[in-house]
Amino acid sequence: MGNRTPLYDQHVALGARMVDFGGWDMPVNYGSQIEEHHKVRQEAGVFDVSHMTVVDVEGSGARDFLRYLLANDVAKLKGPGRAIYGCMLDEQGGIIDDLITYWREEGRYRLVVNAATREKDLNWIMRHAERFDGVTVIEQADTALLAIQGPAARERAAALLPGEHREAAMALKPFGCGDFGDVFVARTGYTGEDGFEIVIPAEQAQRWWQGLMEAGVVPVGLGARDTLRLEAGLNLYGSDMDESVTPLESGLAWTVAWEPAERDFIGRQALEKRRAEGASEKFVGLILEGRGVLRAGQTIVCGAGEGVTTSGSYSPTLERSIGLARLPGDCGETVEVEIRKRRVPARVVKPPFVRQGEIKVAL
Repeated sequence: MGNRTPLYDQHVALGARMVDFGGWDMPVNYGSQIEEHHKVRQEAGVFDVSHMTVVDVEGSGARDFLRYLLANDVAKLKGPGRAIYGCMLDEQGGIIDDLITYWREEGRYRLVVNAATREKDLNWIMRHAERFDGVTVIEQADTALLAIQGPAARERAAALLPGEHREAAMALKPFGCGDFGDVFVARTGYTGEDGFEIVIPAEQAQRWWQGLMEAGVVPVGLGARDTLRLEAGLNLYGSDMDESVTPLESGLAWTVAWEPAERDFIGRQALEKRRAEGASEKFVGLILEGRGVLRAGQTIVCGAGEGVTTSGSYSPTLERSIGLARLPGDCGETVEVEIRKRRVPARVVKPPFVRQGEIKVAL
């Protein structure tokens, strides 16, 4: 038996198919995965993501510590109530994890890290925090996380907040965040749609879940979460990136804050060396032109050599197979993917495939 979120019984009662995910018993779907996918694109769905880890970094030295820990720079945030996405790197520039950092107020930041990397991340953060005075690292274990996503998500979720907080929550800009009583709300997500991600005390999870169901928000499992994030061109840790690659080979160069040049961060020296050498690989999207389904780990053949798919699935919105891939830098716009001993043509595109319900690539 794996770890269970505060909503495990609710998932079982709804008939969810439960699977092991990073040591947690999690719902992969509650019925039709494709219907769950479309519900998020067209209306509103809720994901239980309580398996992820909430880490608060607080104290007078918190800002300086995070500027060293992360490749992106929290100093870019213009004030509390804002968030930034980026990577936590090792000394070689490899990606230990990707995460969002939220600035709550002076000296108070919140990180949300991936479930499968929890122990590794916590050890890494604690180890480097010891070098800084005035830094406290706190894992918030007794919490639940819900991601409410879709065009109607914010309005339906905000209705469950106390009246005095609803207007302020709805006024949050993308990548904005705030504390509304004992509910932490962020206008972030992993689907390419608008919505909220909320952190609540674990004992409130069932009440929120039931309230969302009554408001017409449908439960969505990890299966649709994966196809939604793939359509949005969002990386999955452990598939599209890990410690063996840097952000420069993972489509995440934009998350590295090179300026100011005097800021030191873990992995900077190795990244600068890699950047000076020039990238030998590029990270791209693929649309399969023939029959088959793209999956991670398939060999790609092009005139410049071979590459590999890092993610792949059937896209319910595009109604064809799509994927993410790492290719030789001078590969052209057409490639072939080896699927069951056949070479199937595919077209190279720039992600995302879908954002805010709109198809972004030519079909």
